[in-house]
Amino acid sequence: MDRLNSQDRFARLDWARIAAELDAEGHALLPQLLTADESRALAREAAAASGLPPCVQAWRPVLYGHLLALANRWREHMGMQPELPGCFEDFMRPGRQAGQTQPQPQPHLLRVPQAGHAPLRSYSEGAAVFPLQLVLLLSRPGQDFEGGEFVMTEQRPRMQSRPMVLPLGLGDAAIIATGPRPVRGAAGFYRVHLRHAISRVHRGEWLGLELLLHDVPQAPKALQTDRWL
Repeated sequence: MDRLNSQDRFARLDWARIAAELDAEGHALLPQLLTADESRALAREAAAASGLPPCVQAWRPVLYGHLLALANRWREHMGMQPELPGCFEDFMRPGRQAGQTQPQPQPHLLRVPQAGHAPLRSYSEGAAVFPLQLVLLLSRPGQDFEGGEFVMTEQRPRMQSRPMVLPLGLGDAAIIATGPRPVRGAAGFYRVHLRHAISRVHRGEWLGLELLLHDVPQAPKALQTDRWL
């Protein structure tokens, strides 16, 4: 899986397009980030690993570098100070000192079985929070599972929540907001809150990964599961 460590995978992406889509919608699709063979291999490695696979762990500082300017712009628009540091390790240090020691809020490989679903959630708690994350689908819609749409909801002040469905295929990824993001209104910027979920799987099993760029507080054991029902 060494080929998955390459920074070229992310360097070749159109980050201007990604930033524009994130500003407009709170999400940006990364079609075919992995090939089908790479996706299958990563799913096997993730299933056998006790934590995040090393190749995926190595993506975190790379993505941090590409997304830092956008993250700091979002924070400025939401009145959050100070700026996030330029170095990934400098960003991680305050969270670890505050007890954020778990790289993911649940086991690294997400498995949603037939008749199951993943409930709406967001990851914006902690002393050090990065406002963007990656999601990656490692199974093929229509072949490995049916149903299981990746759904996002956006809650705006004094407005009904807006639902969105991200059309992910095998090896497709998306960068999404982890929670709040700024939206420009008539009187300036205001905050909206995004949550995401996986709808009911009608057949087969949904497999995927979520990659946060910040660690999270240790969750109660009762909430830790690699299968959503």
